[in-house]
Amino acid sequence: MTVIETFPPGLVLVLGALVVPFLRGTAQKTWILVLPLIVLVLVWRVPDGTVLTVSFLDYTLTPVTGDALSRLFAIIFSIMAFAGGLFAINHCREIEITAAYIYAGSAIGVAFAGDLITLFLFWELMALGSTTVLLTGGGQKAMPAAMRYLLMHIMGGSLLLVGIVTHIDTTGSIAFVAMKPDSFATWMMMLGFLVNAAAAPLSAWLPDAYPEASPGGMVFLSAFTTKTAVYVLIRGFPGSEILIFFGLFMVFYGIIYALLENDMRRILAYSIVNQVGFMVTGIGIGTEMALNGAAAHAFTHIIYKALLLMSAGSVLLMTGKRKCSDLGGLFQSMPLTTVCGIIGALSISSFPLTSGFISKSMISQAAADESLMIVWYLLAAASAGVFLHAGIKFPWFVFFQKDSGLRPPDPPLNMRLAMILFAALCIGVGVFPGPLYSILPFPVDYVPYTAAHVLTMLQLLLFSGLAFFICLPLMKRTLTISLDVDWLYRRLTSATIRKLIAIFGPIDQAIRASALAGLNQAIGRVYRFLGPEGVMARTIPAGAMVYWAVTLLVVYLVLNLI
Repeated sequence: MTVIETFPPGLVLVLGALVVPFLRGTAQKTWILVLPLIVLVLVWRVPDGTVLTVSFLDYTLTPVTGDALSRLFAIIFSIMAFAGGLFAINHCREIEITAAYIYAGSAIGVAFAGDLITLFLFWELMALGSTTVLLTGGGQKAMPAAMRYLLMHIMGGSLLLVGIVTHIDTTGSIAFVAMKPDSFATWMMMLGFLVNAAAAPLSAWLPDAYPEASPGGMVFLSAFTTKTAVYVLIRGFPGSEILIFFGLFMVFYGIIYALLENDMRRILAYSIVNQVGFMVTGIGIGTEMALNGAAAHAFTHIIYKALLLMSAGSVLLMTGKRKCSDLGGLFQSMPLTTVCGIIGALSISSFPLTSGFISKSMISQAAADESLMIVWYLLAAASAGVFLHAGIKFPWFVFFQKDSGLRPPDPPLNMRLAMILFAALCIGVGVFPGPLYSILPFPVDYVPYTAAHVLTMLQLLLFSGLAFFICLPLMKRTLTISLDVDWLYRRLTSATIRKLIAIFGPIDQAIRASALAGLNQAIGRVYRFLGPEGVMARTIPAGAMVYWAVTLLVVYLVLNLI
């Protein structure tokens, strides 16, 4: 193999991103669009097995190790980088796109990492890149949201680092292979992965931070952090049953909060938590069908979630509004955005002939195959909930419901092209699932389009839609704020700290004053003893010194004779 074939594809995107600020005009835009396509070609050519090794201290790192799972995630990450760059190219600052590409390249680096050290390095670079995307593209609320986001990822990274160091110390191995949560080290690594997966109740960082990014920035943010977490969980902890409970909790947690939300981008942010919950549940089931389903659903989720956020971002860019209560009737002047948003909504709801249908159903089928009927029923109920909050609520309140009087046009051409590309992929993958199934990590023996499955899903979705419109008066959006777990560390914790300061501050000041007074007294005594007027500063006659010297000598001789 040539040098370029063995070079980490993710690192190509990271280094290529650093060139963006030095280009101008057409050259810059061309490079932004071509770079991810170059990386996609390199990703596609990565063979199975270890491709690159590097000696580091007493260990051999494997920055590039290829197999079907790593290529699957690296492919969709590359496609997402291209579509995200196309969508953001005219309204995002060049430093934001640079950070976004570093972020995407780091995610690709994680996908090909064959050892824990390489994985951790790209993992942390990904956190820095995503934080920079928030800081450079958001508004006034972006700075505090980015700081909270960074603190949560520092915590997750610290848990991961503790687990890795303990694991290496215990086993002597740095290989990133399947593990079980049966030791302190593996539990720490799993918890570190779950923080990035936005596992509830430590998921509030996602809806807190992502909606504060720019329209293009949130498209990037939706794709990489949580999906790399899904990848490493598939790779590191397949079949860990505890993940079923984490996943189901995430599924319903995201649904409930999305139904309560008035902010369209926070609705879609909570929907990310919900959808990742399906994937985590599949990983916990752990069969080949379930793992294929989790991987396929991560692939399709990146596409339809980006499409939904592109439509929401287009609305935000063209109207300056993000509250559902301020929107409505936009289908009249933004027909393309409306159609693309509806396609994304149908895909996330697993409507037949869309991409979500052929991926999410694999997870449900895996639960049925393992006789996990409670899990199957809960996933079916969750599918109805997804249709309520993302399949109907988002397009209804944003594009239809009342006429808000707003008449913005569809967004610029580059944004329309990005939406059309992903809308076509949503339909194409849904109608022709074969190409996606062929690149999944395990052989696929599953037919999604059976009469029973199609009819079951249609009945579920249609009755969910009926329930939505029957309960429409209750679903009407108002100017409300939903308190999530982040309230504990954003409000309650800070208030508690202020109260403790008020109570213990005077005590602390008294102790400090007392200690300072005692120190001043001690310094005064030392000064009186050693100062210019002290005992040690007095002049002693030579005769006295001879006298004391002879006395000490006599005492020494007597003691020596004794």
